[in-house]
Amino acid sequence: MASYKNLSSFWEWGKKIICVGRNYAEHAKELKNAVPTDPVLFLKPPSAYVKEGAAVLMPYYTNNLHHEVELGVVIGKRGREIPQSFAMEYVAGYALCLDMTARDMQDECKQKGLPWTLAKAFDTSCPVSDFIPKEKIQDPHNLKIWLKVNGQLRQEGSTSSMIFSIPFLISYISKIITLEEGDLILTGTPKGVASVQENDEMVAGIDEIISMKFKVQKQS
Repeated sequence: MASYKNLSSFWEWGKKIICVGRNYAEHAKELKNAVPTDPVLFLKPPSAYVKEGAAVLMPYYTNNLHHEVELGVVIGKRGREIPQSFAMEYVAGYALCLDMTARDMQDECKQKGLPWTLAKAFDTSCPVSDFIPKEKIQDPHNLKIWLKVNGQLRQEGSTSSMIFSIPFLISYISKIITLEEGDLILTGTPKGVASVQENDEMVAGIDEIISMKFKVQKQS
């Protein structure tokens, strides 16, 4: 397992962000998507990371930027074809994350059968909290995550509602993509996603664990 010192800044050197879409049934339904029978995966590049103190930048090509609050899983060692029974041994810790989504662009990409890169992978599309060591979270499948915009509660849900568990996701993903130290897995978002505008303030948290705050700015 990697050292705490290294993992405490995983966003500076981690190679990839692997995102799981539609992992909460109510979120899938609110966007009129079918509840998946297998995980829906997409990627974000490391340049998507943004830390508290910097702004989330709204891409010039979107008029409908959405927030999606998620639990992130930080991988602590390299693995491929990891059995579910050993999957949690590859978890070094966690992070609170936002999967910022240009929803209008995502809808357009879906209609045209195109990848979601413009909708999901732009710079600052993955705000992250500080690293949360594994031992600080007894049960990652029993956490309350939430997000407020300008003080108004938008999203609130429990990780107990995830369709696919963390061990299942690690095992599934590692059969397709080798997981490496510092990689981040975003585990999906509960219902309540909605748009944000320039100068909006987003505050998100995991009850009794961590919170973070970001402002939205237009891309210059």
